[in-house]
Amino acid sequence: MAFDGLMTAALVKELSDTLTGGRIIKIAQPEKDELQLQIKNYNTYKLLISADASLPLLYLTEDGKQSPLNAPNFCMLLRKHFNSARILSITQPGLERIVDFTIEHLNEMGDVCQKHLLVELMGKHSNIILADDTNTILDAIKRVSGMVSSVREVLPGRPYFIPQTQEKLNPLTADFDAFLSIKKKPVPLAKALYSTFTGLSPQIANELCHRAGLSQELPAAEIEEDHLQHLFHVFTALCADVTEGRFTPILVMKGKEPVAFSPVSLTMYEGGAFEIQEFTSASALLQTFYAGKNAITRIRQRSSDLRRVLSTALEREVKKYDLQTKQLKDTESRDKYKVYGELLTAFGYSAAPGDKEITVTNYYTNEPLTIPLDPQLSAVENAKRYFDRYSKLKRTYEALSVQLTETRSAILHLESIKNALEIARTEDDLVQIKAELTDFGYLKKHHAPTQKTGKGKKEKKARINSKPLHYKTEDGFDLYVGKNNYQNDFLTFEFANGGDWWFHAKDCAGSHVVLKADGREIPDYVFEAAGALAAFYSKNREAGKVEVDYIERKHVKKPNGAKPGFVVYYTNFSLVATADLSGLTEIND
Repeated sequence: MAFDGLMTAALVKELSDTLTGGRIIKIAQPEKDELQLQIKNYNTYKLLISADASLPLLYLTEDGKQSPLNAPNFCMLLRKHFNSARILSITQPGLERIVDFTIEHLNEMGDVCQKHLLVELMGKHSNIILADDTNTILDAIKRVSGMVSSVREVLPGRPYFIPQTQEKLNPLTADFDAFLSIKKKPVPLAKALYSTFTGLSPQIANELCHRAGLSQELPAAEIEEDHLQHLFHVFTALCADVTEGRFTPILVMKGKEPVAFSPVSLTMYEGGAFEIQEFTSASALLQTFYAGKNAITRIRQRSSDLRRVLSTALEREVKKYDLQTKQLKDTESRDKYKVYGELLTAFGYSAAPGDKEITVTNYYTNEPLTIPLDPQLSAVENAKRYFDRYSKLKRTYEALSVQLTETRSAILHLESIKNALEIARTEDDLVQIKAELTDFGYLKKHHAPTQKTGKGKKEKKARINSKPLHYKTEDGFDLYVGKNNYQNDFLTFEFANGGDWWFHAKDCAGSHVVLKADGREIPDYVFEAAGALAAFYSKNREAGKVEVDYIERKHVKKPNGAKPGFVVYYTNFSLVATADLSGLTEIND
């Protein structure tokens, strides 16, 4: 997942084909490090440019943003120079993550001038720079002084140049002799590729290794000649696609989460738990990716307090469980003290006053047994002391056995809530999770003031709109997935019928999955699809293969007083599933 030189090349081709010759009719700076240009070229286009250190981006969009009442200085400067200016060309130097907009406009004297708007998509070094036709910087959205960077100052009056912080080769012009330089690096093959050539991200380097059938961890210096020739052939084929503008923008999804994007196909993600979506343009790809990523980021930010509370509670219960387990182990000697007491009661008469031990025959094993004695006490008093110790350890054992069961139940409950947080998609999902944490005392109840419209008015509860996930198979079978414990209980004991099928990942936190039978004969592939859902929405989703229990719903029971989501069953079937949702269509009810 990288905004690398190849992604930049795909964008440059799209923007060049779409915007060259167009006129800039509106310039806005909605955020501190962000611009939005409106360009008229037969149709009207909106170009979003962001130099944000954590999320630099550039793409065409249909969405607009609210502009501040007072335009920032850099925005005013662009409006001064680019009012009705025309875009002459959009280029990329080499495979650098830089886009150069050459723009023609009229100056104050009415003379035709050219300037450059340079967009640098370089992570924390990202910037948007305005330069004249002599490559002198006029200003930048982020000024960089010599105190900040000793490599390059980005200030008005300074010359603009591309920083050569790393001596990398241009892959578009590299021949085989240049390609051989990867063997000189004492690093894995994939790293040798992206550290030698400009514009290649680790993701693309891994893809090149995969296409060539080579391990990305293979030491570059040890690659054989025929393998090197084959890798170079794969490398040049990719470069030819870039040079000739043959891009196939794709988005790699794992469930609802975007995990990677690329301007070229990524064969290393084909098959397994990943879904590959193709796009007609790089802009559409990036807009979809960042929208999905932002949604996930927003949910994670909103759930940070819940995660912290949950982590603290889970850590506390685990420590308690470890301590109780240790204490329970210490009670294992209780029966020994009972035997000591019984034997002393039977044979203690043979002990002389002041003896520190006595050896008697253990009538349980018919073997001699030496019993330590307190010389200050009589045999009867020693026996009573051992019986007292036995009774205390027995009471401790019984209490700890109950406590261990309760603590283990609390850990399983908290792990199930943690899994619900991992699969939460919307703020409505968080409402139910927060309600469960509150109901079980992990969060304090906050009583919001009630608007009184009459006597006896009750406090309003947060409205819950979250619903279980709904999937359909190709044959029209319906599958439902609970996103949290309350939904799990609803699906299993209110929504499902006795003849429906119930699925759950074995021995780990996970969602309840209900397969609606509706009296039909169910094909094997539908059982496998339901198992895949149970695997995907479980704690073990990253394990590859997940064992899943399944059983008719009528055989699933809920013990009295059990926590939400907890059930018991005895005569179940099992299957091994992969967390792969291909072949399933999610239905937005």
